[in-house]
Amino acid sequence: MKVLLINGSNKKQGCTHTALSEVAKILNRENIETEIIQLGSTPIRDCTGCRYCRQNEGKCVYNDDMVNEVIEKAKNSDGFIFGSPVYYAHPSGRLLSFLDRLFYAGSSAFAFKPGAAVVSARRAGTTASIDAITKHFTINKMPVISSNYWNMVHGNTPEEVLQDKEGLQIMRTLGENMAWILKCIEAGKNAGIKTPETEPKIMTNFIR
Repeated sequence: MKVLLINGSNKKQGCTHTALSEVAKILNRENIETEIIQLGSTPIRDCTGCRYCRQNEGKCVYNDDMVNEVIEKAKNSDGFIFGSPVYYAHPSGRLLSFLDRLFYAGSSAFAFKPGAAVVSARRAGTTASIDAITKHFTINKMPVISSNYWNMVHGNTPEEVLQDKEGLQIMRTLGENMAWILKCIEAGKNAGIKTPETEPKIMTNFIR
């Protein structure tokens, strides 16, 4: 089993990476492979609604960033954790653009696989940021993994995050819960339990 952890911060070893690393340690302890992917500091295009991905399933029209690479990795992964610093009470614009294109183009690679959102902040804006990330999971049939509090750490530097003892415990508990759900899903597959059959999508416009 493998979990991808996506770091939406432009700081490679910053606060968000510190939080994700704490989760990864627990997953590794539970014999679950992890990979932390850092989106980097270069801009990531927003989705333009071109619908290229509708005719070319699993591939975004833009191939100059990590979206298509992560979609390919997701096909062979079992769970996902997306992390972001908090900017103006929302996740990084880089991560939001990445998520929109990732889920438009690669939704089938994520469906029925558990996901979690992790955020880091100096002070506030955390719950709104978690909500913005989590909406990508709930529109795509993904179980959402929780902890013993909202999945957040506080601090302005990695050293300060390491002083947030409650935040670090939240990350460890998140790792334990993700590992448990993944093992339950694996046991279900081995027992012959299949994912639900999906009805054809119904689109209702409010103005007709």
